[in-house]
Formats: sequence, structure tokens, C-alpha cells
Amino acid sequence: MKYLCQVWLEPSVLERMRKEEKNKLDRDSLGYDEDLVSSGHMIHAEALQSPKSAVTIRVRNGEVSVTDGPHAETKEHLGGFILIKANDLNDAIRVAAGIPLAKLGSIEVRPVYTFG
Repeated sequence: MKYLCQVWLEPSVLERMRKEEKNKLDRDSLGYDEDLVSSGHMIHAEALQSPKSAVTIRVRNGEVSVTDGPHAETKEHLGGFILIKANDLNDAIRVAAGIPLAKLGSIEVRPVYTFG
């Protein structure tokens, strides 16, 4: 089964980190991605740019509106995601708990809906 691991964190956490700490976090994250590839869990992973670069699109009554920034003001923002294969929710939770950013933010694990 597929699970989406959404990585949520407060921007200030990363902003407060020294360059060496950020570099270590990057190395640890990429290393964990390699572990997931080796174990057969990894489908795809991406880090996202700041919410400041986002736009939100809405279509109402055939009219498209575009606003700068994320849909809602939140303390945490979506920093990236890892799409994994796991045997079940417990396996997905175990995998998500190993994501290095889980120590700084939170990981939302959500099963992917299968049509048909």
C-alpha cells in the first residue's frame, strides 16, 4: 500500500539553525532517502520551497482567482513529502518515525486512496 508522509515544520526552526546544522540535516535526510530506496519503501521524495513562493488557486462559478501564499495562515508549513510503499499503517509509521525532520517538526502519514 502507498502512504504519503507529509513533512510539516515551523520555518523559524530552520531559520535558527547554523549552517553546519543545516548541512548535517541535509546529509541525514538524503542518507535516510537512500535507506528507503535500499529497503524498497521509497517511491518518491521532494523538498518544497518556502510558502512565500506559493500561490493558491480557486475556481468559483467558472471564475479563476489566484492569491499569493498558502491557503491558510498556519504556524507550520508543508516542507516536503515522501511517498512510500509499506505493508500496513504500522510499517508506514515506523518508516515515518525515521525521517530526520520528525525530530524538528511533524510527519503526517496518510494512506493513498486507490480508485477502482
